[in-house]
Amino acid sequence: MNELRRDPITGRWTIVFLDKTVGVSDFVSEPHMKNKEGCPFCWGHESLTPPEIIAHRKYGPENSPNWSVRVVPNKFPALRIEGELNKEGIGAFDIMNGIGAHEVIVDTPDHFRDMADLSLAETEEVVWAYVARSTDLKRDRRFKYILIFKNYGKSAGASLEHPHSQLIALPIVPKRVHEEIEGAAKYYEYKERCVFCDIARGELTEKDRIIYNGDKFIAFCPYVSRFAYEVWILPKKHMSDFAGMERDCVPCFAKAMRNSLAMIKGLLKDPSYNFIIHTSPINGHDREDYHWHVEIMPKLSKVAGFEWGSGFYINPVPPEIAAKNLLGVKVDEK
Repeated sequence: MNELRRDPITGRWTIVFLDKTVGVSDFVSEPHMKNKEGCPFCWGHESLTPPEIIAHRKYGPENSPNWSVRVVPNKFPALRIEGELNKEGIGAFDIMNGIGAHEVIVDTPDHFRDMADLSLAETEEVVWAYVARSTDLKRDRRFKYILIFKNYGKSAGASLEHPHSQLIALPIVPKRVHEEIEGAAKYYEYKERCVFCDIARGELTEKDRIIYNGDKFIAFCPYVSRFAYEVWILPKKHMSDFAGMERDCVPCFAKAMRNSLAMIKGLLKDPSYNFIIHTSPINGHDREDYHWHVEIMPKLSKVAGFEWGSGFYINPVPPEIAAKNLLGVKVDEK
């Protein structure tokens, strides 16, 4: 019989198929049409982007080739950094100016290599760029939340093929973040323990859903997975702020991230996916009882009427089977 599983953080329910599981071969990944002609993120095309904010470059002037990771303002930003918020109300509605920051982290100069294909050292460089930009933007008191995410593939929302991530700094705390924070706070108030720490301990005890177990991080297919082959990455030690992780945590996090994406790519034939770094709000909205983590969501099926109408999700692959299948993929350890 299929199961209804409840998320202890948000209270959201998921229907997990146990009667008839969808096999790996039943998923069809969209083709990724790799055409680098005119790509603004490739070496030699630096003039096609706004001037860089930071770049990891061994030699050469700013906004020139020979970089390994490059961060630039989004050419068509959702929010702009210049100006004041000017909050006001119009009847029942609240409005403010579209103030924020919208940046693009170009993961690699290689047009044809996603994060799943990078070396551990290359992935670590990307993570350091995430940390550096988060740390810098936290100083702006207008911002309350920093969201780092990747859209890979057309069905995941990527408008450019070249591997890149994005960062958006927001003047408000998003509703979905509020839901997680409130759920974690209620759990802590009742049990005097962090719900994410409890989840990590449970996964380490059961071991059925873990796909990576490092010194400082674990990666696993969560018990209440909303999507087939969904993967979470958690610090083993309680940490609320992504940008505040200690230096020796970065290599282990980079390995957990790269290996998880490599397993997904190897097993599912390079599917589109989204990943999101969930972290504590900032500048007076910080929550020490929160636990930062990453959620990776392959785009293997569409969210349709039932999901939108009910708030439930339907997962055709139990996370226990997903983890077993992912562990069968051999990953380069360098």
